[in-house]
Amino acid sequence: MQSAPMYVLFPDAVVVFSIVIASRLGDICSEATTRQLTYFMALVSSTVAGVWFVIQSFDPQQYHFFSRMILVDSFASLMKAAVSFAFAVSLVYSRRYLEDRGMFQDYVFLLGMFSLLGQLIMISGNHFLTLYLGLELMSLSLYALIALRKQSPQSSEAAMKYYVLGALASGFLLYGLSMLYGATGSLYLDAVRDAVAHHADDAVLLFGLVLVVTAIAFKMGVVPFHMWVPDVYHGAPTAMTLLTAGGPKVAAFAWGLRFLVIGLLPLAIHWQSMLVTLAALSLIVGNITGIVQRNVKRMLAYSAISNMGFVMLGMLAGVVDGRASSAAGAYGSAMFYSVAYLIATLGAFGIVMQLARRDFEADTLDDLKGLNQRDAVFAFVMMTMMFSLAGVPPMVGFYAKLAVLEATINAGLTWLAVLAVITSLFGAFYYLRIVKLMYFDVSHNAVPIPAGAGNRTLLALNGVAVLLLGIVPGPLMTACLRAIQHTL
Repeated sequence: MQSAPMYVLFPDAVVVFSIVIASRLGDICSEATTRQLTYFMALVSSTVAGVWFVIQSFDPQQYHFFSRMILVDSFASLMKAAVSFAFAVSLVYSRRYLEDRGMFQDYVFLLGMFSLLGQLIMISGNHFLTLYLGLELMSLSLYALIALRKQSPQSSEAAMKYYVLGALASGFLLYGLSMLYGATGSLYLDAVRDAVAHHADDAVLLFGLVLVVTAIAFKMGVVPFHMWVPDVYHGAPTAMTLLTAGGPKVAAFAWGLRFLVIGLLPLAIHWQSMLVTLAALSLIVGNITGIVQRNVKRMLAYSAISNMGFVMLGMLAGVVDGRASSAAGAYGSAMFYSVAYLIATLGAFGIVMQLARRDFEADTLDDLKGLNQRDAVFAFVMMTMMFSLAGVPPMVGFYAKLAVLEATINAGLTWLAVLAVITSLFGAFYYLRIVKLMYFDVSHNAVPIPAGAGNRTLLALNGVAVLLLGIVPGPLMTACLRAIQHTL
């Protein structure tokens, strides 16, 4: 029996209920009706869930369900709201793209909802089993989505690479969890944390920690476990790339934070040293390698690698000399950064999909030439996304980078903050290059952009959100800090 109020699980239940209903629509409706209804249910259920999660994030209480295997707190609610809205926005941006390629099918949206459900479970996991099951539910759905374009060798190759390397990461995770269970005798994060505090030097425990950090690094796509990111981003249909690059990155951050901060905080001195290396390599490789890319999706892949390096800076700056007095500020800055990155990524891929046409992928730098002449609104939105990713004020990305750098310096890692600034200057080159192409080059493509009013409005709002959250970041940062404080 549960002592916590069951209405707390209402938004999760909405997603589950939508999956169950959508999976049976084909038995009672025509194929065309099934496609439309499944899309509508996916869009409405994720939006309703997102709104409820935002309201729920103001509740400071922690609720446990299913024998304490699921934890609902402010942190979980805010992260769930982010991935739910990201999924809804991705559906709107992707609709015309999918219709043009014959991929507007009910099973696409059903797999997307399964992926969203996996992300929700990952974020609320309080037990090794639920954390693992949520990860696999999300990952297996994404493998299938990436491989849907069977006639494309690139998509098949991307899906195979993602599947094989994902299976390897899952193996690392399971082996690591078995080591942690053997050393602590528990599968619950809070019980593991208490046990670890008394056996911090156990060799088996440290070996398990290394394997778990490896799995987290793979799912976040940081160096040297990044090899799948450029190939998957490039090879997958752009709509599927967005479903992989958006919410799953935020879910992976929340999932990693659950493991490292809630379950393994007494081992912070050990996993921090690993994250320092991962963050530094990601900043260097992501920002420098992105310069030579001519494909926009591959460029955004290396951008994702460097941005996840910044997220890791916030994650590793929480504990200083064994004290967690600055933990809320550091983890809150990482949380804020992950949301800021998500908003900019949605807008960037949304523009790429609007430029695409039937049998034509507008994913090279040349395809962005003279965009301002073709559509001033889309050019402005893309410019705000690039400025945000580059950290140019007053975009939200600037404040996010500043908050993470401040936390890194406060942790005594000034050299790492300097490295982040220097590598970001390299990365700014390929972001600003896109702005130059859009505004100062002449377009060789006079074909009008057939974007609907809904997509145009949502993209404009996306650009406004990036700008307003940079000018007035206080409410979102306060929400992130409050969520972290209620979780720790």
